[in-house]
Amino acid sequence: MGVTWTLRAVTLPGLGPEVLARTVQGRLDAVVAEMSTWEPFSHISAFNRAPAGAWLDLPEGFARVMACALEVAALGQGAFDPTLGRLTDLWGFGPAGPVQAPPPSALIEEALASAGWRRLEFDARQGRLRQPGGLALDLSGIAKGFGIDLAARALLRLGVRHFLLEVGGELRGEGLKPDGLPWWVALERLEGEAAGHTPVVLALCGQSVATSGDYRRYMIHKGQRLAHTLDPRTGTPSERGVACVNVLHGEAMVADAWCTLLSVLGAEAGLELCAAHGVAARFLVHTKKGLEERLSPAFQALLDD
Repeated sequence: MGVTWTLRAVTLPGLGPEVLARTVQGRLDAVVAEMSTWEPFSHISAFNRAPAGAWLDLPEGFARVMACALEVAALGQGAFDPTLGRLTDLWGFGPAGPVQAPPPSALIEEALASAGWRRLEFDARQGRLRQPGGLALDLSGIAKGFGIDLAARALLRLGVRHFLLEVGGELRGEGLKPDGLPWWVALERLEGEAAGHTPVVLALCGQSVATSGDYRRYMIHKGQRLAHTLDPRTGTPSERGVACVNVLHGEAMVADAWCTLLSVLGAEAGLELCAAHGVAARFLVHTKKGLEERLSPAFQALLDD
C-alpha cells in the first residue's frame, strides 16, 4: 500500500507484540495480494488483464469491497468510481509512476470510454465479476480501509479488546486505554486554518476515521497543484475546492470510500448527501479568507454531545 502502520494495544498473556504484529501485517498483506494494482499477480491485476466477457471468481474480501464500492458509486451517481485504473495511470498516480504534465484530452476521453462502474456485472451471490473489455479497476479509494477492518476483526478474534490501529493516517479504535480513557485522536491541522480554531479531537470506540485531502498526493503543473483524487465524470483532478475531508464511521472501508466520494462532490453536494444518509463528515474548504470548516449534521452532533 506504500504506507506504514502502528498499533497501540492492551495485550493479553501469550499475545505479545510479535504475535499482534504478525496478525496485523498478515491481514494487510492479504489485501495487497488481492487488491493492489502494484502487484502483477494480484487478483485485481488478473481481472484488469482478462479478456472481454471473462468472469473471474473473487476472494471473499475482494467481493465485499466490490459490493461496497458499487453501492457508494450508486449513491454518488458516479462521483465515486472503482473503474478508473487507466485514468489513474495517465495522471501518474498509479504503478506506472509520476508524469510531468497532464495527459492529452484525447487520452483522457479514451480512458473514460473504457471506464464506468455501470459496465461491470457483479454476481454478489457467487462472488464473481465480469470483465466487459478494457476496463481497469482501481480500489485505492477503499481497499486500505477494508484492510484496517480486516486487521481489527483479527485482533478482536484473538481476544484483544482495547486497541488503536492506524494505517496510512486512517484509524480505528476499540475499547479504552489502560487508564480508562477513550482513544483520543486529534484531526490534523492544515496550513491556512484560522490560528484560533479549536482543534477537533475524536474519541474512537468501535469507530474509524478516514481522511482525504489535496495536500497528500498531487502533481504540480504550471504552479497549480492537481490533487490525486480524480473526478470520474471529467477524468481530471477534482476542482471542488476541498482541502480535506474527514469521515467517521463504524467501518473504515465505508469511511474510506465516502472520503473519496465527498472530495469529488464538494462541500455543498457532499453535505446534502451526508445529511440524507446520516454520515458524519467534516470538510475544510478553500476560500479567499483561508480554510473554512463545514460539518455534516451527524458530525456536529458528535461535537455537541
